[in-house]
Amino acid sequence: MSASPSPEPGWFRWFSHQVIRLGPMRATAALTVIVWLLAMAISQGVISVTGHGNRAIATLSSSLCSLVLTPLIGSLVLRLVFELERTRQQLAVQAMNDDLTGIFNRRHFMLLVEHEWARCRRYDTGGALLLIDADHFKRINDTHGHLAGDALLREMAATTARSLRQPDLLARFGGEELIVFLPHTDPLGALDVAERIREQVALLQLPWQGQTVGTTVSVGVAPLGPAHVNLEALVHDADMALYQAKAAGRNCVRSAPIQPWRSGEQSTVPSR
Repeated sequence: MSASPSPEPGWFRWFSHQVIRLGPMRATAALTVIVWLLAMAISQGVISVTGHGNRAIATLSSSLCSLVLTPLIGSLVLRLVFELERTRQQLAVQAMNDDLTGIFNRRHFMLLVEHEWARCRRYDTGGALLLIDADHFKRINDTHGHLAGDALLREMAATTARSLRQPDLLARFGGEELIVFLPHTDPLGALDVAERIREQVALLQLPWQGQTVGTTVSVGVAPLGPAHVNLEALVHDADMALYQAKAAGRNCVRSAPIQPWRSGEQSTVPSR
């Protein structure tokens, strides 16, 4: 699913970015100088071409109009552009990120991973998907309140993010579940990452109203294999592995079966 093209013309997008970069006041000052220079050039050019007119009066009138009217009108227009561009950027971030944790939301994650998954298969670089679920999270909400649960989920997301590389993708999958895609990762590397995340989250101790709140996570790992002809198949295998981790007593990592590639079907997968 491709993003719809922006209805704004390119020059307006460029202009908006410049206003954001400079800020309303400096943008107004820059616009005033530009208008003054244009007014001077036009008035003096007309006098030169026609041979009529007083250059001093033309200079004075051009300066008065540009230096008085431009800041008044320009400041209003530029402030409006500034607010519109800032709102557009905020909406763009909200469309990509989860409001609670600040990481990617499920929809944007799936769009990004669809591309990464296809590239991993095309170039035989391997990859893996992790599903991470907080154990007994309802008990935390019931005991300490939903605000404590929200704060703990934010810490869990931040801790997970610190365990990942820059190319790895992390998102909130729903409720207390996180999802991770690891490009260019072999099965053992994916298990190492999953175990590291599990260990780091287990160490979390969130101070909350005179108490400490913590949790553990169960992790399902699905290494990319030849049977994963679409992204949904990979998510399904990670979900089944997560179910096995829950059934094994929670606070553990389980992996879907590693699918062997036929000779020549996949090149050597670089480890992490």
